[in-house]
Amino acid sequence: MTPSTPELDPALAAGNRQQLAAYQAQHFRWEADAGVATVTLNRPERKNPLTFESYAELRDLFGRLRYATDIHAVVLAGAGDNFCSGGDVHEIIGPLVRLKAPELLMFTRMTGDLVKAMRACPQPIVAAVDGVCAGAGAILAMASDMRLGTARSKTAFLFNRVGLAGCDMGACAMLPRIVGQGRASELLYTGRALGGEEGERWGFFNRLCAPEDLLAQAHKLAADLAAGPTFANGITKTMLHQEWAMTLEQAIESEAQAQALCMLTGDFRRAYEAFVAKQKPRFEGN
Repeated sequence: MTPSTPELDPALAAGNRQQLAAYQAQHFRWEADAGVATVTLNRPERKNPLTFESYAELRDLFGRLRYATDIHAVVLAGAGDNFCSGGDVHEIIGPLVRLKAPELLMFTRMTGDLVKAMRACPQPIVAAVDGVCAGAGAILAMASDMRLGTARSKTAFLFNRVGLAGCDMGACAMLPRIVGQGRASELLYTGRALGGEEGERWGFFNRLCAPEDLLAQAHKLAADLAAGPTFANGITKTMLHQEWAMTLEQAIESEAQAQALCMLTGDFRRAYEAFVAKQKPRFEGN
């Protein structure tokens, strides 16, 4: 006699799955269409600085995106002609100089948690960087998976210019992997601005766009990713992040396990069937 398989409780089966297309943001602009979400830092009169509240909301939102089933790629942008000028001088920097060490550590851990949430969410993040991209704004661009810039963009990890170390929110770990150790050292020791064309040569930007085309190009890239095998894309992002701390042997074994898991998906089968039928595959993310 074959034992019956118990039915899964729908709530248990759903786990932490969330639908975020209708999310109502409080401290930035949020829009979602056809699986692509757009986060727009929306204080253009101040070059889109961050506040304690926007830091926390971004951290929580990217944490929730880890379980979102309706968002498959994210565009991160700034309103107006600038990306982000970093932490607001009056709303963050001023209060920080009056805090004691325990409270300061709470703040720096919170900002680091935002980067960890960005790296842990499975959706590829495309940063559309125009104009000023400084301090924590440069970190948000760095923590994204891909960066599109403009010739007039100016990216500055300017922490040392305000008396702080360059080791902020993971910069000393991540930036050398993007532009190389020597170039990262230059940017973090001097705080100088990296121009758009130089940033493209250094590999910080994937490519440059005309300012008027930047957001459209970022959305096109995100839409292409959202139309792809999104489960597999999430695995790729996870492995790109986790393999930083692995030996080559560990990485190869981890990739073997990850790829075997992807071979169980319907998207893998759909791609094969489409190839046999000489058609373009239609991926469904499962």
